[in-house]
Amino acid sequence: MGRTIYLVPTAHWQFLGLMAGALSWILIMTTVGLNEWRLWHVANVSVITSGVAWVGIWRTCFYSHALPEVENCQSISISDEFVPTEIIVAQVLMMVGVVCGLAGNISAVAAMRMAYFSVADQRNIRLVFLLAGTLYFLTGVSCLVPLTWNMSSVLKNNTIDFPPEFHLPVAPVRQQVGSAIGVGMAASILMLISGLLFLSYRYAWQALNLEDPKDTKDPLHGPWTETTLARKSDWPNGDNGGKDNPTFHSEEAM
Repeated sequence: MGRTIYLVPTAHWQFLGLMAGALSWILIMTTVGLNEWRLWHVANVSVITSGVAWVGIWRTCFYSHALPEVENCQSISISDEFVPTEIIVAQVLMMVGVVCGLAGNISAVAAMRMAYFSVADQRNIRLVFLLAGTLYFLTGVSCLVPLTWNMSSVLKNNTIDFPPEFHLPVAPVRQQVGSAIGVGMAASILMLISGLLFLSYRYAWQALNLEDPKDTKDPLHGPWTETTLARKSDWPNGDNGGKDNPTFHSEEAM
C-alpha cells in the first residue's frame, strides 16, 4: 500500500505558478487574435483615412471613408508569397505555444492535485511536476521567439510587399510596435517564470523510494514512524502481557 504524504506546505509557490500559467495562456491566446502587432503610419490618407494601419500575423486592418466598408481587413495566409518569414514563424510558433500552454495547464492541475489532496500513490509526482514545468517553459520560448523577431523587424522598419488589394504601401513612413507584442512579451515572461517554479519544486527532486515499504523517511519533515500493537504471542509474561500492579493489590489488602 502507498503512503500518504502531506505536501501542502511545500507547494504554495507552485500553486502561484499555476495561476500565473493560466493567466499567461489566456494572454497568449489574446495576443494571437490581436491585429496590433505592427502599426504602420502612412503618408497618403486618401484611402487609409486614419493614417494608421494595423498589421497582425493573420490579417491587416485600417479605417477608411473612401471604401464601402469603414473597417477594411485582409487575411494573411501562410501560403502567400509576400508574407515575410517572421510572420510565418509567428503563425506556427504562436499556435504551438497555445497548444503547449493548454497541455501545461492540464499537467499543472494534475500536479497540484497530487500535492494538495495527498494522493496515496505519489510515485509519479516527480514526472507530473517536471512535465508541467517543461511544457510551461516550452510555451514561453515558442512565443518569445516570434514576438522578439517581429519587434526587431518593426524597429528596423522592414518593408512588406503587400499586393494591391491590401491598399498598403510597401514601406510606411514609420512603424511602431503594437500592443499585441507588449501583451505577448509579458505573457511569455510570466509563462517562463511559471515553468521555473514547477521545475524547481524541491519535492520532485528528492530521492524518494516510495515503492519500498521499508522506507519510512520523509525528506521534508524528518523520519516517519509506524506504531503497531504487539500480538499476544509476543507478550513476555503470558496472556496478560504485563506485571501486576502493586498498588491495586495493596488497596485490596486494606
